[in-house]
Parts: sequence; C-alpha cells; structure tokens
Amino acid sequence: MADATFTHTTPRRIWPADAAGPRPRKRFSQRNIIIYSLLAVLALYYLLPLYVMMVTSLKGMPEIALGNIFAPPTEITFEPWVKAWSTVCTGLNCDGLSRGFWNSVKITVPSVFFSIAIASVNGYALSLWRFKGANVFFTILIIGAFIPYQVMIYPMVILLREIGIYGDLSGLVLVHTIFGMPILTLLFRNYFSSVPEELFKAARVDGAGFWAIYFRIMLPMALPILVVAVILQTTAIWNDFLFGVIFSRPTNYPMTVQLNNIVNSVQGVKEYNVNMAATLLSALVPLTIYLISGKLFVRGIAAGAVKG
Repeated sequence: MADATFTHTTPRRIWPADAAGPRPRKRFSQRNIIIYSLLAVLALYYLLPLYVMMVTSLKGMPEIALGNIFAPPTEITFEPWVKAWSTVCTGLNCDGLSRGFWNSVKITVPSVFFSIAIASVNGYALSLWRFKGANVFFTILIIGAFIPYQVMIYPMVILLREIGIYGDLSGLVLVHTIFGMPILTLLFRNYFSSVPEELFKAARVDGAGFWAIYFRIMLPMALPILVVAVILQTTAIWNDFLFGVIFSRPTNYPMTVQLNNIVNSVQGVKEYNVNMAATLLSALVPLTIYLISGKLFVRGIAAGAVKG
C-alpha cells in the first residue's frame, strides 16, 4: 500500500471586500470632487446675495457710499433695522414694516389652517371612499391647480365685492384658501393612496365611519405630508405679492406689498441699508421655516408626497 502523501497548502486569506462585496470607494475620488465642487459653487451663488444684504443692512450710508459692497462693516449699526421695522414710510403710512408683519400673520395662519383642513379631507375621501363622481371632481381639482391665477383675478374681485369682504383680510384669507386647496388636495390624495388599504378595510369592519377613520387613523399617520403642506402653504402665502396688492387696502397690506413700496419709493435719498434690512425682515419667516424644518420637508416628500 503506497504511502499517502500530504501537500502543505497555504490557506487563502479572505479579505473583507470578498465577504461584503466591492471595496468602498475613495472619499476623494474624482467623481466626489466634481460633485462637491459643483455643490459649493451653487451654495456660493445662492448665499452671496444673502451675505451682501446682511452686511449692507449693518452699515451706515457714508460707508455704503464708498462702494465696496462685499466688505464687512467697519462699524456695525442696527439703526437701519429699527427704521425698517418702525419708522420707514411704506406709502401713506410711516410706521415701518410692523403693520405689514402682523397683517401677514393674520393672513397666513388662518389660510394655512383652512386650506390644509379642507385639502386633507378631500384627499382622504378621493383616495379611499370611491364615491360617485370622484374622478370628475379630482379632474376638476387638477385643472384648477394649474390654471394661471391671473385668469381668476377678475371673477374673484367681483365675488368678494358682492359678498362685502373685498379689501378686508378675511377676503384675502378666502382667496389663499381657495387657490391653495387644489394642489394640496393632490398631495394628500397621493399620500393617502400609499396607505395600505387593508388598514382602511379593517377599520370599516370594526364599524368606524368616515370621520372616525379620518381623525383616529389617517390624520395621525399623515404627519409627514402635513409638514410638507404647512411649509408649502406658509412660504407661498407669506411671499405672495399679487393677491396682496389686488385684494387688500393700504391699511391691510401684507409685508411683501409694503416692501415693494419701500424699495420702489422715488422720494428722498435711496437708503440701501434700510432697504436691505426691510428685505431680510420680510424673508425672516420663510428662512426660519426652511432652516428648522428642511429635513422634515424632505422626509415628507420621500414618505409619499409625490406618489400616485
């Protein structure tokens, strides 16, 4: 019987890349350098005007007259901010942007609440209840979402005048509620369509009705899309100029209309520091909302706001 021969072989070393898939890419690869360079250029493009406005609003007029708009202020002053808020003339009134700020708050808060409340119920009904004529109603809403606002201005003026609220803040709230409802209904309808239908059927079997399912099941689950709707409506209404200048009187002008009156004033010396301070004050609310809830907005979009 021949002797068995044994050969010594070196065991093959298993690298982590062999076990877990392809090796990780280099952090500073050519692709990443291009992407981050492009993002840096875009960030600079959008942040540079904000920087110029900020430094200009903190300078006095003698320093602004030197012409270097990118230089930081040698002596910081908040007088332009105080004047923009409380004493600058915005037309016939010289009480600053404070009046317009509170007008914008009185317009934005109820408009956001009513438009989201109505749109969420519409989206819930259109996605789960399948009532007769739902498709026709949804088609009308879709058409309404993309009709230019200018087409509807004259009929809305006649309507508000006939019911006696033209020029009043309540009329402007009604306008924003009506024009914000179609696109918000589309968002809520698409979001509720992504909810498992078995959950809805189980609630129906347990005897829950329309409003019970809405308040106890659907509304608590709709937090992501509610955040998206609040951000969209708040920024759209706060930044609106067209409806504010058409459907309100000088005493009820929102902040954007007052800002236009300040910047485009042809009387006296152009106070660029006051103009910049007024612009930043007008943009403070939208900027704060985006900085605080930007991540929630992205999560809401990813959770189903654009599905369907």
